[in-house]
Amino acid sequence: MLFTQEKRIRRHKRGRSKIKGTAETPRLSVFRSSNHVYAQLINDQKGVTLIAVNDSGMKKAVENKEMSNKAAIAYEVGKAIAEKAIKELKLSKVIFDKSGYDYHGRVKALAQGARDGGLKF
Repeated sequence: MLFTQEKRIRRHKRGRSKIKGTAETPRLSVFRSSNHVYAQLINDQKGVTLIAVNDSGMKKAVENKEMSNKAAIAYEVGKAIAEKAIKELKLSKVIFDKSGYDYHGRVKALAQGARDGGLKF
């Protein structure tokens, strides 16, 4: 494993020891690869994923706007997961888990999209 990945995994484990999602306030977990971004709401008490959203199909929604980069797509993923959480689960409050990533770029854009979609951290 690469050294940077090892450092991220260590940060992720350290953060996960303090963050627990419940049915009332699930954990909004973010994963980003070099090309894609994924978000899911997790109930850690039962160990189940409530909602999952990825960026497949989001590029078409962003192409009509000014920015069609990865951060804009991540913003749309955040809005989509917020919309699903509010409509399907009637949730408005979540715990944000950035999974050891720095809070900038796509992770920050996803968080801003979720906030603009109606979720509260």
